[in-house]
Amino acid sequence: MKQPLTITKLKKMKQSGEPISVLTAYDYPSARLAEEAGIDVILVGDSLGNVVLGYDSTIPVTLDDMVYHSRAAARGAQHTFIVTDLPFMTYRLGNETTLRNAARLMQEGHAHAVKMEGGADIAGEIAACVRAGIPVMGHIGLTPQSVHQLGGYKVQGKLPKEAQQLIDDAKALEAAGAFAIVVELVTEQLAEAISKSLTIPTIGIGAGRGCDGQVLVYHDILQYASPYRQKRFVKTYADLGATVRNAIGEYVADVKSRAFPQQEHAFESELEPLKHVYGNDTSEAQSADEKETVSRDRMHNQTTA
Repeated sequence: MKQPLTITKLKKMKQSGEPISVLTAYDYPSARLAEEAGIDVILVGDSLGNVVLGYDSTIPVTLDDMVYHSRAAARGAQHTFIVTDLPFMTYRLGNETTLRNAARLMQEGHAHAVKMEGGADIAGEIAACVRAGIPVMGHIGLTPQSVHQLGGYKVQGKLPKEAQQLIDDAKALEAAGAFAIVVELVTEQLAEAISKSLTIPTIGIGAGRGCDGQVLVYHDILQYASPYRQKRFVKTYADLGATVRNAIGEYVADVKSRAFPQQEHAFESELEPLKHVYGNDTSEAQSADEKETVSRDRMHNQTTA
């Protein structure tokens, strides 16, 4: 039986040069399929706001949303390391609030670790979680919870000053005790430089080939969406959107034309005759009524006699 990875094993994978595969999942079936496919780490990301809940960003996602989906994914992938996002404004509010919310993801959401977006400014809260026994994955570069502050979904760290800040942030997160860091939508050269400056793994998304692992969104690699918007940094491996749409369309057509259900989809009675149960044969019911009438007449005659 597969044993879940640990943060120690993940660090050893970096040291040995073994790439780390990470995929998002938000429910029981997707997590189970990811585990069966051999994924190293499942991320229950607040990206569920975009791909599952229908929001245009991750900001509306609540802690209750994350607990619910994390618990479902954990039931599906009981032998895989699961990291769950702390959503917008459930941290950055002081150590006590961060600890309480992170604890919910661990206790109620059954996560093995939590993920937090930000740099040196959240190092203190990460350190507090680590001291409390809560493993933390960091996240720098494009941080979707700050998309309005960043001015949209665009590549980060292009300018030398910005690049240096991201390197400093990564080192601050490592010093605070983060066991790994997601590096999102930065130049390939910067991602490689960050990876080389750390002893903990980097997990890239839109960050090129220099990271220690890669993460993508479940619905992106499977094109499980409508309409699907192509992304340069994503490689798709199937078009489930078209498959699902076509399958449902065939079902609708079969129902409308009465091609479904057919005889093989129905259940027949094993006892005959049972027609009177369904009202198709009234002879037996009429006979029973006649007997009941005769019985009542006899009782009446005996009483009057």
